[in-house]
Amino acid sequence: MFKNILVPLDGSKLSEASLIPAAFLAEALHSRVTLLHIIEQDPPSEIHKERHLTKPDEAEAYLNEVAKRAFPATVRVETHVHTAAVSDVARSIVDHAPELKPDLIVICTHGRGGVHDLLYGNIAQQVLATGTIPLLAVKTAIPSFELNKILIPLDPDSIHDNSLGVAESLAKIFMAELSLLSIIPTLSTLDGEQAAVGSLLPATTQAYLDLNVENAKKDLQIHVDALHKGHVGAFAEVARGDPASSIVKAAEESGADLILLSTHRKVGLGAFWARSVAPKVAQKAKAPLLVIPLFQTE
Repeated sequence: MFKNILVPLDGSKLSEASLIPAAFLAEALHSRVTLLHIIEQDPPSEIHKERHLTKPDEAEAYLNEVAKRAFPATVRVETHVHTAAVSDVARSIVDHAPELKPDLIVICTHGRGGVHDLLYGNIAQQVLATGTIPLLAVKTAIPSFELNKILIPLDPDSIHDNSLGVAESLAKIFMAELSLLSIIPTLSTLDGEQAAVGSLLPATTQAYLDLNVENAKKDLQIHVDALHKGHVGAFAEVARGDPASSIVKAAEESGADLILLSTHRKVGLGAFWARSVAPKVAQKAKAPLLVIPLFQTE
């Protein structure tokens, strides 16, 4: 469970929003942390009205200062500065995975426009595109971080979703309560081919969606029963509507400390659910989002 955490930093206070959850997880999980800075080719002189780190020595000094300031002495923190200037910082961070071997990347994804938005949005997308490294996306700076309640959105075919293993492990380590959520779209929130079919065959599509609600309830109950047998507190809910909006609403109403979401390569209704949910949730949700890349076709 997350023994090597990678934290990319650009030197701005905004990017340091990732440090509090990274420190919390590293201390609790006895993880090693690597702080990473990539020297950018032809960089702007400032980022968010702060001096941009463009020289290897000042970047190394900054990372060392952060290591002492943001992490307890019990956490092993290493620093790495990529000194050869690159034009694609996001791609460079992904390319460091074979060398640094992280099993979790923690990053701030909320910018204020310009280079920062392009950089960090691109990082999240490229990391998830590799399909191998979980990503903890932190939108804004938070005064503290804990794991008492974890929201787990599951697609309608949740009986095959092995991201529950990650959730169960976290729940047992942190004594957290799990809230399982499955969202079935309504006729009005379908898109793509599903929407086209719904407009041509509304009654048939409605019956199909209603059947998915019942199937989702049964699948979720199987998960809840299994979690209870493992002495993990859990409950489940099926919602109707747009997946991303429903997830954000559920997280706010439940006071979730973390949203744990898996991404899939699926077809049919699962593809509708998974296609663009993660980036939308990362953009709208206040709670940190842990994305687990999965590759399934069931």
